[in-house]
Amino acid sequence: MGKLYLVPTPIGNLEDITFRAIKILKSVDLILVEDTRRSSKLLNHYGINKPTKKYHSFNEHKKLTSFISALKKETSIALITDAGTPSISDPGFLLVRESIKNEIEIECLPGATALIPALVQSGFPSERFVFEGFLPVKKGRKKRLEELKEEWRTIIIYESPHRIVKTLNDIVMFFGKDRMISISREMTKIYEETYRGSIKNALNHFQRELPKGEFVLCISGKSSK
Repeated sequence: MGKLYLVPTPIGNLEDITFRAIKILKSVDLILVEDTRRSSKLLNHYGINKPTKKYHSFNEHKKLTSFISALKKETSIALITDAGTPSISDPGFLLVRESIKNEIEIECLPGATALIPALVQSGFPSERFVFEGFLPVKKGRKKRLEELKEEWRTIIIYESPHRIVKTLNDIVMFFGKDRMISISREMTKIYEETYRGSIKNALNHFQRELPKGEFVLCISGKSSK
């Protein structure tokens, strides 16, 4: 049997990768990537010259069987995504599940992910929290927000720049205007920024300022009072 490595990659700053991750990427037979244009910047930066194949949300079902077959034939494979840890709001879950079914060894390295630094610097309780990833765009969105408004733990949500204002509008409707929120964007990059305040003020802020970058929203849990 081969071995599957899940290798986190930097979410912005290329220096946020471990020595072990670089060692693994230089040693495997094949690297699965979401976007070759994005991954080549990282691989070239660290002198990693290994074969790559695309593995993303649009082809993961189609390609799954062939990669499992390769792993069964003693091929060592590393899975990376454009940024962060595989399977966290990125492809990875299906490949891991099928590898487990086929008794293929799996090793997941620790590393970069946007949600943890955003949570820690939010100032909200971090000993227990709920990570929701991206909210449903249409179907199930209202139901999910209805459930989350009663959540007493800190809530973490990912959002894109073109939907951030709509999402804040929806959160105001379900959570109320006074619930506190911490919004981090462009994590680890030059223009990293965190806005902290009420949801209503955050909405006003991002309606005035043109939203750019990927966002992590940390929302305070519902008070028991």
